Amino acid sequence: MSVHVKISDIFGSNVFSMAVMRERLPKRAYAEIVQVMEHGGNISMTTADIVANAMKDWAVEKGATHYTHWFQPLTGVTAEKHDSFLTAPQDSRTLLQLTGKQLIMGEPDASSFPSGGLRATHYARGYTAWDMTSPAFVKEMACGTILCIPTIFVSYNGEALDKKTPLLRSMEAIDAQAMRILRLFGNTEAKKVFPSVGPEQEYFLVDREKYLQRRDLIYTGRTLFGAPAPKGQELDDQYFGVIRPRVGAFMADLNQELWKLGIPATTQHNEVAPAQHEMAPIYTMCNLAVDQNQLAMETMKRVATRHGLVCLLHEKPYAGVNGSGKHNNWSIGTDTGENLLDPGDTPNENLQFLLVLACIMKAVDTHADLLRCSASNAGNEHRLGAQEAPPAIISIFLGDQLDDVVNQIVSNAESIKLLASGTLDSGVSTVPVINKDATDRNRTSPFAFTGNKFEFRMVGSSASIADANITLNAIVAEAMCEAADELEQAEDFHAACSALIHKWMTKHQRIVFNGNGYSDAWIAEAARRQLPNLPSLVDAVPSLTTEKAEALFGRFGIYTKSELEARAEIMYETYVKVIKIEANTMIHMASKHYIPAAITFTTRLGESMSAVSGACPEADLSVQRRLLKQVSECLADASTALEQLKPLMGRVDSIQDLQEMAHAYHDAVVPAMDALRHPVDELELLVDKDIWPVPTYGDLMFEV
Repeated sequence: MSVHVKISDIFGSNVFSMAVMRERLPKRAYAEIVQVMEHGGNISMTTADIVANAMKDWAVEKGATHYTHWFQPLTGVTAEKHDSFLTAPQDSRTLLQLTGKQLIMGEPDASSFPSGGLRATHYARGYTAWDMTSPAFVKEMACGTILCIPTIFVSYNGEALDKKTPLLRSMEAIDAQAMRILRLFGNTEAKKVFPSVGPEQEYFLVDREKYLQRRDLIYTGRTLFGAPAPKGQELDDQYFGVIRPRVGAFMADLNQELWKLGIPATTQHNEVAPAQHEMAPIYTMCNLAVDQNQLAMETMKRVATRHGLVCLLHEKPYAGVNGSGKHNNWSIGTDTGENLLDPGDTPNENLQFLLVLACIMKAVDTHADLLRCSASNAGNEHRLGAQEAPPAIISIFLGDQLDDVVNQIVSNAESIKLLASGTLDSGVSTVPVINKDATDRNRTSPFAFTGNKFEFRMVGSSASIADANITLNAIVAEAMCEAADELEQAEDFHAACSALIHKWMTKHQRIVFNGNGYSDAWIAEAARRQLPNLPSLVDAVPSLTTEKAEALFGRFGIYTKSELEARAEIMYETYVKVIKIEANTMIHMASKHYIPAAITFTTRLGESMSAVSGACPEADLSVQRRLLKQVSECLADASTALEQLKPLMGRVDSIQDLQEMAHAYHDAVVPAMDALRHPVDELELLVDKDIWPVPTYGDLMFEV
């Protein structure tokens, strides 16, 4: 695809946007759509038919032959079933049709997706329903151009079987509670509050031919074996470095595909690790950001294939170098353009901002366990707590200026002063003096204030951002609800608000930490502060089914008790399945690739030694003997570890309780996998390159 295009000519060209609807719909139908989008309710079937027909005509003009209800089941990826626009032939002719009923509702098989027990196999009915707040779009795929209609996915009994339904519920919750706060401050203009999100997406690229030679990459998305390359990221020369031509061609193509889908991709650069990169969009409304991030991940994979590449979204494709995250930049804004997280020039005097900040401090401190759980998946186990990711302990970074304001409020200072941000003079006469930000950044913090938003850095690169944002929306809505309940009864609002801010900042100041989150001292300090430390997914999942969680999510109708229990079960089940696939892949690769390669090497080396000894009995074979001894020892260790892993898998799989099985996989199987990996990685450094059966780290990361 040519890169010589105008962004304005293609941006949103494949989206059935509000502007397109305004052009193609009768005024009355368009007005009804806007009314329902802004205030809720249902459109009439007459209007649904009009919209469906206009959407179909638009899509057909784009080359579409099929439509699909595009939804996000609890697999963490998207799902779609394509139906053509064709009607039953009459007189050897057929018409293209999309009815209002087909637009509004679909009926996929609910038992074929993870449900955590909400649906039994013999109870299969589920429903998809149109989410009109997220625009329809067309995808240009190998199977044709498809009209995609974003939907929710619920069971026959109304339980949420997807990530979109609870997300929309959480957005309604924070809208209702934030509006109460705004009304207390005399804001009568705003009619709606919504969370905005901008997810930064990190990823790796690998040559497709080399990828296809690695069963671990194919089956699991990460390398289960691999010795470090002679060069990694030690020189920091990859980060923000010049983009290589092949990668640049991929990025140019990716940008155009994303822009056509209305995804405002703006940032592209090399990340820290070799062959690692990042794409970041402009922030947008929360549910749209979730949809667009799912589309972005799918598009990355599809575009990479065109360029003979594979896009790896796993959190840790390679050991020993940085993994990939997805920084979730979250803020709250009104329909009039006000950002509730903008402190202004004088945050020390901005009572509304300080109340919102106090609510967030309370929310994160009260529900740190849930926030940690929302960023949990099997891939993130390898990333959290390492040098490129925040620790598993939740804390808030405010920066020097806001931290000082909080300290003054907690200490009951008579007047709250503001630390000056100052300027920075580089000492170069031709370079202007720089106005410094009020605070530095802290990349070790899981939840950092970055000027007018919070950056939740824990989310994994392969994960849907829905879970994190559902949790953020819910916990902040709860804190705002409690604040509004108290302040709406106050006789002196200003005094009561100041007192509430003081009370909550004092009680929840323990969640604020501006230091080095990687240090051992912080682990000890967090324990002293009684902050939860949940290092693994299996430690975090129980937070979903506590009375505290049930009260939080039930209060706003985001999750029922059964929906929470289902999600906990799915998290355990998915973790077990992922580790089981990885362990079985290791067994296969060790048995079929690595051990035979090492045997071939020792056989060749032994034959060579015999030939040399026969031809020259006085020859010094000490180097060959030492090498043969080293390889033989590693080979024996690998064989022993392999034979220990096989029966262990059988014993763990026989455990009946799913939670107990997940813990066994974490506590027993994962260490056994590490024990098998170590001698195989040692063998890679000893065995001839021409014998070694798979591409090495150096081949994978530096030959893109």
